[in-house]
Amino acid sequence: MIMNYVVKELFIYPIKSLAGIRVESAKAEEMGFENDRRWMLIDEENQFITQRNHSNLSQFYPKIIGDKISIRHLDKNHVFSISETLNEPIFSKVWDDESKVVEVDKSTSKWFSEALGFECKLVKITNKGDRKHSSTKLDTTLNVSLADGYPYLLIGSESLNFLNQKLDEKITIERFRPNIVISSLIAHEEDLFDTFHIGNLQFKNAKPCERCIMINNNPEKGLVNKEPLNTLSKYRKVDNSIFFGTNIICLNEGEISIGDALIF
Repeated sequence: MIMNYVVKELFIYPIKSLAGIRVESAKAEEMGFENDRRWMLIDEENQFITQRNHSNLSQFYPKIIGDKISIRHLDKNHVFSISETLNEPIFSKVWDDESKVVEVDKSTSKWFSEALGFECKLVKITNKGDRKHSSTKLDTTLNVSLADGYPYLLIGSESLNFLNQKLDEKITIERFRPNIVISSLIAHEEDLFDTFHIGNLQFKNAKPCERCIMINNNPEKGLVNKEPLNTLSKYRKVDNSIFFGTNIICLNEGEISIGDALIF
C-alpha cells in the first residue's frame, strides 16, 4: 500500500519565538507537543516578546538535554532546568488571551536581558488551563500553551515546493515554524483537511494559519526582507490575510514519529 501522506519532519519550539528543535518523535498533548512553547520572554510591562520586533531571537538556539534546556547565542551558553520556576505568579497576555505564568529564575532572566540588551524575564506556563483560547471556528475553548493561537501547525511539503518555484531565493520550512510537516500531493491541500489520525492520535483541523512579518525573517541570519510575504500575497491572500499552513488540535494524547502515516 502506498501511503500518500506521511510525517516528514517534527519540530518543537520550547521558548516562544526562539529557534526550534527538529525531533524524531514527540509526545502530543492538548496544549501542544510536550515542552513546545511552554516558555516565553516578557518585557518590563509583562508583554510577550517575539521576532516581530526582535528578529535576532532566531539566533538563540535551544537544546533539550535530559531534564535541562541549554540555550546557545553567539559564543555564550546558558542552562536551566525544565522544572525550575519561582513561585510568584505573573499575569501576562498572548494577544487577547490572559496567561498565568511564573518566572524561571533570576539568573536566566539576567542572561537573556544581557544578551538582548534590555530588561526581560523568561517565564513558563506550568498548568493546563493557565491560558485559554476561544476558537470561533471550532466553537470551543481550548487549553493552549504560549503559541500564538493554536497548539499545532501542520504544513504539506507541496505548499513549500510550490512557493519556492516562485521565489528567486529558495527558503526552508523553518521560516514557517511548523510542528508537523507531511508529504503532500497538492499545494495547500492541508487547508481542507478535517479530522484525521496519525498513529493512535486524532487531530482536527481548526483553520488555515494567517501569516505575519515573521516569515520574512531569515532565521539563520536574523535579517528581515520582503519575501516570502510579497509573493504569497499574490496567490494566498484572502481579504487582508495571507495564509500558509493550517492550525490543528489534538483530541487525545500519545506519541507521534517521523514516518507515521496520516489516515483519513
